[in-house]
Amino acid sequence: MLGILNKVFDLNKRELKRLTKTAEKIEALASSMESLTDDEIRAKTEEFKARYQKGETLDQMLEEAFAVVREAAKRVLGLYPYPVQLMGGAALHEGNISEMKTGEGKTLTSTMPVYLNAISGKGVHVVTVNEYLVTRDATEMGQLYDFLGLSVGLNLNGLSKEEKQAAYAADVTYSTNNELGFDYLRDNMVLYKEQKVQRPLNFAVIDEVDSILIDEARTPLIISGSAQKSTKLYIQANAFVSRLKVEEDFTYDEKTKGVQLTEDGMTKAEQAFGIDNLFDVTHVSLNHHITQALKAHSSMHNDVDYVVQDGEIIIVDQFTGRLMKGRRYSDGLHQAIEAKEGLEIQNESMTLASITFQNYFRMYDKLSGMTGTAKTEEEEFRNIYNMNVVSIPTNREITRDDKADLIYSSTDGKFRAVVEDIAGRYFKGQPVLVGTVAIETSEIISKYLTKKGIPHNVLNAKNHGREAEIIQDAGTQGAITIATNMAGRGTDIKLGKGVKELGGLAVLGTERHESRRIDNQLRGRSGRQGDPGITQFYLSMEDELMRRFGSDNMKNMMSRLGMDDTQPIQSKMVSKAVESAQKRVEGNNFDARKQLLSYDDVLRQQREILYTQRNEVLDSENLRAIVEKMISSSLTRNVAAFASQQEEDEQWNYSGLIDFLNGNLLPEGDIKVDDIRGKEADEVTELIFAKIIERYDEKEENMQPDQMREFEKVIMLRAVDSKWIDHIDAMDQLRQGIHLRAYGQIDPLREYQQEGFVMFENMIAAIEEDVAKYVMKAEIRNNLERQEVAKGQAVNPKENEGGKAAKKKPVVKPMDVGRNDPCICGSGKKYKNCCGV
Repeated sequence: MLGILNKVFDLNKRELKRLTKTAEKIEALASSMESLTDDEIRAKTEEFKARYQKGETLDQMLEEAFAVVREAAKRVLGLYPYPVQLMGGAALHEGNISEMKTGEGKTLTSTMPVYLNAISGKGVHVVTVNEYLVTRDATEMGQLYDFLGLSVGLNLNGLSKEEKQAAYAADVTYSTNNELGFDYLRDNMVLYKEQKVQRPLNFAVIDEVDSILIDEARTPLIISGSAQKSTKLYIQANAFVSRLKVEEDFTYDEKTKGVQLTEDGMTKAEQAFGIDNLFDVTHVSLNHHITQALKAHSSMHNDVDYVVQDGEIIIVDQFTGRLMKGRRYSDGLHQAIEAKEGLEIQNESMTLASITFQNYFRMYDKLSGMTGTAKTEEEEFRNIYNMNVVSIPTNREITRDDKADLIYSSTDGKFRAVVEDIAGRYFKGQPVLVGTVAIETSEIISKYLTKKGIPHNVLNAKNHGREAEIIQDAGTQGAITIATNMAGRGTDIKLGKGVKELGGLAVLGTERHESRRIDNQLRGRSGRQGDPGITQFYLSMEDELMRRFGSDNMKNMMSRLGMDDTQPIQSKMVSKAVESAQKRVEGNNFDARKQLLSYDDVLRQQREILYTQRNEVLDSENLRAIVEKMISSSLTRNVAAFASQQEEDEQWNYSGLIDFLNGNLLPEGDIKVDDIRGKEADEVTELIFAKIIERYDEKEENMQPDQMREFEKVIMLRAVDSKWIDHIDAMDQLRQGIHLRAYGQIDPLREYQQEGFVMFENMIAAIEEDVAKYVMKAEIRNNLERQEVAKGQAVNPKENEGGKAAKKKPVVKPMDVGRNDPCICGSGKKYKNCCGV
């Protein structure tokens, strides 16, 4: 084990040796840069851009570019990067994580690789955890970039589309991680390519990288909303369909389970719903509801395909006969069955788009990050993000005194000891930062201090508005600040006048966090840039971490020795046991995140395929070739279903095929049974496809070319978006129930991958079916308009990023039927006595 550790540290030593040489080369250019005028320094940016265009690489320009930024920072900001900052900047440029302690100037360090990579003109994103830090850094460092001739964009929540486009078009864009992710998802829901805001993802520097890529890795960004489907429309479609007669109003093929309305059925639908043409583009949703209601009545049977239990439809596995709780039929079929069985129809609020930070940030061409604490998670950074952690030495030696943990028997005894320690330091004038794991703990300590009459500030989620102000004053004489461990990340606590003489900032931890990294982050608040400081953790045998990892023996020993709550033990053995417990928890959390990523990768691959194809649709001027391919694919699939090559000609379902063509692709009578009888399946497909192209050409002749092209886009986008939303929902349902497969000695992940692949293939087939049907059958109007399938809002489980959901615009407005009006199903009865019962 020791050998492995030595190798790891040797790797870091080798990296530091190499980076030190790079820093020395940059320092050697200092005098030549100093001799340049402001205009000559500024002109360097255009010179670098020209050199890059001629083929010189960014790596070849690194020393000179860093030296330019260093000199510019001295002139503009009054700051001159130290050699260790040059090393940190070089590590960032190489796509690694620079672990730099608190107060070492990470923000200034990032300016050098950001400037160098902005030379390419592809854009650089600087990512921070909250909008206060983003705005602060963009304002302060923006002066430097402005001086060097680079544009700076600030991407905040609530900006208009035009403002966001301008922010992303800048050479350097400052943004929170949440806003970047939501913008990516929104960009892949737009109806026109001009509505997109992001450019291709080039290079990102993530501040507090461990917080974003580790702590928030399991928190998906979600855009959720209600798909534009009304539960009322399901009821109306069900009432209408229940009156239809098979063969007369619709055809049903037992083998393929396909349903098609006949001409009579279409006429009845138009009369029942008071519309002129069922295949008008505005009635796509109504048509879909009727089709799903037909399927629910014809092909889905109670106690065969599903059972009704406790007011819910539960699917029966066709292969095993087991109930598949948690699974739902997609594409509105589940709701159609609920309407058929007279059950309450489940709300169709669903996920429209989602992505995890793990998968979003892995899409960048190059990714780097900075933090004070990353070494403990190095394996995860390397395995998942392909980033190495480079521990950069401090500019000045750390003189902080890290005391061994004090362990008390009970929580109450621990809190009293913490308060006594705070009081002693307060009366001496030494500032104290108290770190707590939970908001509840911070409020308990606050009550104790209030009783003692000690003024203090509490910084937690309930008071985050004053975060910057509280943290700025936390290093002044007599300041007592209670904060949750993560509060104040990214802001330095600078010592006030006379505080160094009092021993610097005292950091008191009231509990060990389950991650060593968070404890180290808290310790790092004290002792910046060689300042004095002291850190002390107070633990009790009743702390969650101690309870989880067998503190009973230790507690009994303390009792036997007659130690009460006023007597702590200070034991290296206990401290090691705590660290060991933390390592185990970190390992468990890493495994959980890795498992999550394995599942999420299935959807990631599907998302990338679909988004790529959707972008092709938006970018294409003419979709006819793609539409023809989709029609051909749909036709081939259906001909194979009705006229299988494994069967004799006599067994082919000619009438079923004709019904399918009449209902989906061609006018009635265009193809008759005699036209296809006796031909091979390939010949049948060829004959029908030729007739379809003939009709397609006729349709195009009757329209303006640009109108036809827009019509194709409207149909394609609607089909892709509606099916994708249903697919995400179906995958989510599959994911929730898949772990139960483990009880049958089946690998849930493999099952999820296999079933997810089949579901994706089915979704692609459903998109092709829809596009083929509506391009060939839909009526084209002059006022064609692309419409969103659903309106959504950005949702982060930790905070609502999207404000109020936009008002929905349904595709089809369901009819308001009065109780005494004639029933829409055509029975002749009043609605209250028929379907409205």
